[in-house]
Amino acid sequence: MKLAQARLIPSILPVSLRWSRSRIDGEQGSGSPRRVLFILENLPVPLDRRAWQEARALRDAGYVVSVVCPRNEKCAKATEIIDGIHIFRHWLPNDARGISEYFLEYGAALFWEFVLTFRVMLRRGFDVIHAGNPPDTIFLVGGFFKLLFGKKFVFDYRDMAPELFEVKFGRRGLLHQLLLACERWTFRVADRVIANNPTFAELAVRRGQKRREDITVVRHGPDLGMLRRVEIERDYRCGRRHLVLYVGVMGSQDGVDLLIHAAHHTISGLGRCDVQFLLVGAGPELRAMQALAMSLGIDEYVTFTGFLTGREFLETLSSADIGVAPDPKNSLNDSMSMNKILEYMSFGLPVVMFDLVEGRNLAGECGVYASDNDPQELARQLVSLLDNSARRKALGRAARERAKLFSWEKEARSLLAAYDELWAA
Repeated sequence: MKLAQARLIPSILPVSLRWSRSRIDGEQGSGSPRRVLFILENLPVPLDRRAWQEARALRDAGYVVSVVCPRNEKCAKATEIIDGIHIFRHWLPNDARGISEYFLEYGAALFWEFVLTFRVMLRRGFDVIHAGNPPDTIFLVGGFFKLLFGKKFVFDYRDMAPELFEVKFGRRGLLHQLLLACERWTFRVADRVIANNPTFAELAVRRGQKRREDITVVRHGPDLGMLRRVEIERDYRCGRRHLVLYVGVMGSQDGVDLLIHAAHHTISGLGRCDVQFLLVGAGPELRAMQALAMSLGIDEYVTFTGFLTGREFLETLSSADIGVAPDPKNSLNDSMSMNKILEYMSFGLPVVMFDLVEGRNLAGECGVYASDNDPQELARQLVSLLDNSARRKALGRAARERAKLFSWEKEARSLLAAYDELWAA
């Protein structure tokens, strides 16, 4: 759109909207607080732990923070204020599994993101939209408010939508090209990119054509002050000697099916009836994973809790002997920094995983690596570590120390520095 045309658009807006814009902008004097609106679709806050850490860090630095996100059974309130952060949640269809359902989900999300963003603008105001992917469609909201109202747009690059599509559906084609286009447009609209790890930062340069000076790496670092052991009030082991823990989303790309098959081999193949598997989290594959455990006859050895927060979440990590990251090795997962790996390490848990590039970058020598996406190999590594108490404790101590390299305190400083540069631009 030509500049002259863009300047004409505000003149044809409804009078109430033009008045609201001038009123909001007028309130933003030199001494006024900076205002940020997070827009998320993948998870609501505070369940989206990365976004919640970022929002709290900005709030602690004096920013006025609002969040637009979906709601679910754990976060069911349409509006809520937590820790001084105003949250506006919207309805979404049930978890999508097929391509047509994804179009429905993304369409509904965009509609409500526009509606609630206008509501936040009129009620609280914002200067920056901070969009956390997936999906890479929030640029439509960010671009609209950037063009018409002069708001800045920050892209929190946390996932690779084209690779995710390829892993989920086993092909590329037209929709894969559409996702690449959405990613390119997101980078184009973004004034600043917050990359989840160095691999993502390089993709932002190579695939997004962003300048390196406009990219800041902010890992999902553990808050070591909050992620601490607590007294255990429940028997998560179900009376068994050992407890293996999984924490995370349960989607088709997350390898939970491989973990269930590894649990089956542990119990039936290796004859280990002294191991309980605790799976914390939810997602589109939750019911399928419960059915899989039942069909294999190991449902009494596998506990599904759904999403947990607060003390319950800390209890599960405090109870476990080993944390497991069963994400299979592929073009997507090799580039991902899995939150659960750092959370396990923060509690001094050794991590058993497949040998992923970014996974190894996080865990280093504190990890135990299975090969070939083989659930039986995963089971053997789990049992070997469970049977070696000295090694398990040594790896746990090293993991806790290594987690300090990625502490949220350090990562939060990088986030705040990026925002200072954004405001100075």
